[in-house]
Amino acid sequence: MNAPPCEPAQSVIAMAASAGGLKALSVILGGLPAGFPAAIAIVMHLSPVHKSLLAEILSSRSLLKVQQAQTGDILCHSNVFVAPPNQHMSVVKSGRIKLSSPDAAKVHFARPSAEPLFASVAAVYQTHAVAVVLTGGDGDGSFGVQIIKANGGKVIAQDRPTSRDFSMPQTSIATGDVDFILPLNEIAPMLIELILPGQA
Repeated sequence: MNAPPCEPAQSVIAMAASAGGLKALSVILGGLPAGFPAAIAIVMHLSPVHKSLLAEILSSRSLLKVQQAQTGDILCHSNVFVAPPNQHMSVVKSGRIKLSSPDAAKVHFARPSAEPLFASVAAVYQTHAVAVVLTGGDGDGSFGVQIIKANGGKVIAQDRPTSRDFSMPQTSIATGDVDFILPLNEIAPMLIELILPGQA
C-alpha cells in the first residue's frame, strides 16, 4: 500500500527539550489528534555516542508519524521530525530540513541546539511558527524565541511545577517574548487552539 502523499505544512511547531524531555514530549504528542495540520520539529539534547531511539519511542505514543530527520525531508503536516544526535537541524526556504555536519560548532554547549531550528522556522514560517520550550538545563532556545516572536510567531514555555529542570523555560521566559507559560498537560490543547482555533 502506498504511503499517503505529503501535504507540505503551512504551520510548523518547533520544540526543544533536555532533562525530562521524553516525558514532556510524550504527553504533548499523545495529546495531538491524527491528521493534525502542522509539522512538528523536535530538538532534544541526546548522547552523541549512542543511537537514538527517541523517534521510535515517541512514535509508539502518538497518532502522528514520527521519524528521525534527514536532510531533504519535506515538512509535511501530521509529521514529527526529531533531530538526530550530534547534528543541528534547521529548515530552508523550500520547507525542507537541513542537518549540520556532526562537527558543527555547539550552541549553548549543545548539538543539536534549539537556536538554529527556532531561527530558521521563524524565517520561513513567520506568523505560522510556534516555538515550545520544555523542561531542560541551560538557556537553549532563548535567542530563537526572540526571533520567533519578532517574526510574528507564538511562543509557549512549560511551567516550573511540571518541569524536571526549569532552566530552559525560565531563560526563555526572561526574554519577555513568551506568550503562554503552561503546565505540561495544557500545552497540547493550546497547540490545537493555535493551529485549529475553536477546536481544542
